[in-house]
Amino acid sequence: MRAINLIVVHCSATREDRDFTEQDLDAAHRARGFQGAGYHFYIRKDGRIVNTRAVELPGAHARGHNTASIGVCYEGGLDAQGRAKDTRTAAQKESLTALLHELQRDYPGSVVCGHRDLSPDLNGNGRIDPHERLKECPSYSIKEEGY
Repeated sequence: MRAINLIVVHCSATREDRDFTEQDLDAAHRARGFQGAGYHFYIRKDGRIVNTRAVELPGAHARGHNTASIGVCYEGGLDAQGRAKDTRTAAQKESLTALLHELQRDYPGSVVCGHRDLSPDLNGNGRIDPHERLKECPSYSIKEEGY
C-alpha cells in the first residue's frame, strides 16, 4: 500500500443545473489522456459515493501531489452561468463529511485540503490568498469547514 498524507477535495466544475455522471467523468478524463477518472471517489448530487479509482493506485487529480494523496470530487461546483459556486447538496455534504472522516481514520495524520489550497503562495505570507489561486476548485473553503 502506498503512503497517504494528503486528501484533496475537488469539484467536477460542472453547472448546478446539469448532471455529470461518473461515466461522464471517466470519459472526460480519458479525453484528457488519463487512464480513467483521476479521482478515487466521486460524490453524486444524491449523496451516493462512487469509487472511481482504486485507492492503491496514485490519482491523476493534483499535479505534483498524486503519489501520496487521495482525490475526492463532488458533482458540481459551478452556478448555472458557469461561475464558481458551492453547489453541494445536503446529501453531498453529509456523504463528503462521512467519507473524509473515514479516510482520516484510515490514514492518520493525513491533511485535508481543497485543490485551490495547493496553489503557490506567491507573496510568501503563509496562506493562499484569493488572487494566488490557480483554480477555485472545490468552490468553497475546506478550512472554514474545520479541516
